[in-house]
Amino acid sequence: MKWRRLFLAVCSVALAVWLCLTLGIFGKQDEAPLRIGATYMTMNNPFYSVIDEELRLMIESRGDILLTRDPALDQDKQNDQIHELLAGGIDLLVINPVDFQQIRPALEEARDAGVPVVIVDSQVSDPALVACTIASDNYGAGVLCAEHLMRTRDSARIALLEHPTAQSALDRIQGFCDTIADQPQYQIAGRASSDGQLELAMPALDSLLDADPDIDVVMALNDPTALGAMAALEERQLLDRTLVYGVDGSPEAKNMIFEGVMTATVAQSPIQIGQTTAQVIYQILSGEEYKSEIIVPVELITAENVGQFGSDGWQ
Repeated sequence: MKWRRLFLAVCSVALAVWLCLTLGIFGKQDEAPLRIGATYMTMNNPFYSVIDEELRLMIESRGDILLTRDPALDQDKQNDQIHELLAGGIDLLVINPVDFQQIRPALEEARDAGVPVVIVDSQVSDPALVACTIASDNYGAGVLCAEHLMRTRDSARIALLEHPTAQSALDRIQGFCDTIADQPQYQIAGRASSDGQLELAMPALDSLLDADPDIDVVMALNDPTALGAMAALEERQLLDRTLVYGVDGSPEAKNMIFEGVMTATVAQSPIQIGQTTAQVIYQILSGEEYKSEIIVPVELITAENVGQFGSDGWQ
């Protein structure tokens, strides 16, 4: 009986060890949590808050740590934040760059430290310095806006509100301009930078309207810029005759489309971008195969289909 009890005890221990290994109970408790750094061009834009929330949900559910930084549209500050995160011993870095070219020194520092980098909602000037880029079809977003304009009006004088240091914004405006390039009836009347910020879009469009009061279309790089442009147009009582395009698919923009005062927005999905980024992070850190570039589809939202998207949240 004594040997039988000993045999059963040994079997029980062996079974318990096997279950722990199978379920992943051993290892994770003994390992230090992974530390993921993230820095976005500005947390003043709720689009990036949604991406960060999705990342945090996945990362913290696995017992790991997400360290988020906000450079507030200052590239030097973003580079300093990345230096601080790298010095703190992070395992991977997620970046939405303020400036797609001036981010290079920080990318080189991450490379030298052996820390992989995932770029979100943009690109950088040297993709070889990053492990993966995850972005919306930004060029396609501009194309969708231009195609809608050409279906809606036979001619136009267009104001472009841009963000020259963000590659995603450049791609959107380029897609728009390329689509109307061989159509002389659609004229670019002026262009100005807003850095993607509502409060900068208002005076930027005011200046363009002072120079050309006949502007009747605004192509904005994102929804906050479009909303700022609409405020400037409303003050001049020009909103009723002006088409306004944005990119994001934000709840605010969808409400404006519902109310009939904004023409269209191209829906990105910060939820999908955040979830995809989290998946790629763990593929990289576990040594699995992963794609070096992931393009997330976009969709035009107008008065005709805004009801399908709802107005109380992001997609």
